[in-house]
Amino acid sequence: MKSNLSLTWNLESIFPGGSSSKELATFLQTLEEDIKRVQQHMKDAIAPTNVESSKAFDGFITELASCIERISEASSFVSCLGAQDQQDKKAVQLSGKVTNLQAQLMSVDAEFEHLLRSTDDEIWNLWMDREEVRDLAFVLSESRDRAREKLSPELESLALDLAVDGYHGWGDFYDTIVSHVQIPFEEQGSTVMLSAGQASNKLHDPNRETRETMFTKWEDTWTEAEDYCADTLNHLAGFRLKLYDRRGWDGILKEPLAINRMSEQTLDAMWNVIIDNKAVFVEYLNRKAKILGVDKLSWADVEAPIGSVSGKISYQDAAENIVKQFRTFSPKLAEFTEMAFDKEWIEAEDRSGKRPGGFCTSLSVSKETRIFMTFGGTASNVSTLAHELGHGYHQHLMKDLHMFNQNYAMNVAETASTFAEMIVADALVKACTDPQEKLALLEEKIQNSIAFFMNIHARFLFETRFYEQRKSGLVSAQELSKLMEEAQQEAFCGALSSYHPHFWAAKLHFYITSVPFYNFPYTFGYMFSTGLYVRAQQEGATFADKYDHLLQDTGVMTVEDLALKHLGVDLKGPEFWQSAMDLCVADVQEFMELTKYLV
Repeated sequence: MKSNLSLTWNLESIFPGGSSSKELATFLQTLEEDIKRVQQHMKDAIAPTNVESSKAFDGFITELASCIERISEASSFVSCLGAQDQQDKKAVQLSGKVTNLQAQLMSVDAEFEHLLRSTDDEIWNLWMDREEVRDLAFVLSESRDRAREKLSPELESLALDLAVDGYHGWGDFYDTIVSHVQIPFEEQGSTVMLSAGQASNKLHDPNRETRETMFTKWEDTWTEAEDYCADTLNHLAGFRLKLYDRRGWDGILKEPLAINRMSEQTLDAMWNVIIDNKAVFVEYLNRKAKILGVDKLSWADVEAPIGSVSGKISYQDAAENIVKQFRTFSPKLAEFTEMAFDKEWIEAEDRSGKRPGGFCTSLSVSKETRIFMTFGGTASNVSTLAHELGHGYHQHLMKDLHMFNQNYAMNVAETASTFAEMIVADALVKACTDPQEKLALLEEKIQNSIAFFMNIHARFLFETRFYEQRKSGLVSAQELSKLMEEAQQEAFCGALSSYHPHFWAAKLHFYITSVPFYNFPYTFGYMFSTGLYVRAQQEGATFADKYDHLLQDTGVMTVEDLALKHLGVDLKGPEFWQSAMDLCVADVQEFMELTKYLV
């Protein structure tokens, strides 16, 4: 690996010139023409009446897959442009163009699904048995079943068209709101204006006064923006609810569960195990409060560091350590990670103008990934970097599969990322000999459990209740804050002295239009990956190949079948989830032992 890694990514190798790229403009123009061509082919198509006529669809599937692959490339690239510079107005325009092309392509897909559902069962079974499409049988059957639960193709196409300037337009508007967030902060005797992403990092500062000061400013800032955010969230939810109602769907969880290819029994089994084990995490929060010298933790204290890691961690050191730890599990994972660093696939520079948060996006045509984050030299930043690299490795394993079979859901996507994060975190804790550093690293691990078992649970409770209330009409900003605080109190079992009422406004995840309920899949990924990590410890070096095969299957089966095939476990029961939970509880028990003399 290079000894002088760049903190900024290389987008020029994809489309030179950024948002003014002539190559990108040509790419989009060609794609638009090809989508129109596929649309015409779709209009002329009829459902197969025999196996011979089904062969006519081979070419159409190839055309459709090519368009999906290219729209994915364009969408990823444009999202990178917008993330690296929120003031890039041309990137905003490009995003609108890409969204419009996506809507056109989704209309084609809706027509295709209609043909699939119109195909006679006997013909269908013979068609799926053909060698040319056998590998696509799962996703095609899934599309067919999905189409049978939707409106007519004409109405679905209309909904998709209206969503561009309606549903997705509201989602884009939230990005505009965030781009204007500027929070004043006193630093070295002068006032600086921080972006939302920079201000968010201050909420994790080791100094309690800094955290509390920033949290007050943070809440005040989002209170000022609450009316804009409430309008946005209400209209996003209203669109979803009306569309669900027209389709005859009763449950708000129907779509997110289907997207994540999991059953409600599995979701309930996971949450029930978490709820049954929360008491030990409350003990941890209470112990942490005593260490910090307060009666109860405030919201800004929850992620405050305990112990200390010597100084800031350099980006170079973080990269080298991640590669080293990944290699202990899988040479393939380490080699991919080195490539990502060396080829400058990662944007990590701490500068103003970037959007907050982190992500990994796949460039399907280029067969590359790009990772976005703001690296400030904290242990949490190292975890985020490992997390996003896990996402990248997952896509790297999928890149040569048929485009249709690369569509894995968020819950299993979060499995690969949290597994990678766990490799690094666990290795650091075990290797550490300095008591203060060991405590800091262990506490960083436990913070993940708190986030997924309590914070994410609060988001899930809030969103479930918000959608139920939204059925009766618009929900005011004040009521949204009340719902949020009640959900946080329940999820944290009343263990905190203060909460974050405007979390619903500050958190991007509530406004993402591509995935409804952007919450429980995170917890699934964390728990599932923890269960995988337990297996890895039990099985040793042989597990790495099994892990790769499991990830490669994430686009072609339900999570229940995935777990049964590769692990031999039933996700609808509590046993697997409890085995994962036991590892998380063990971390807390070690923390309690290490800190018993500190209180």
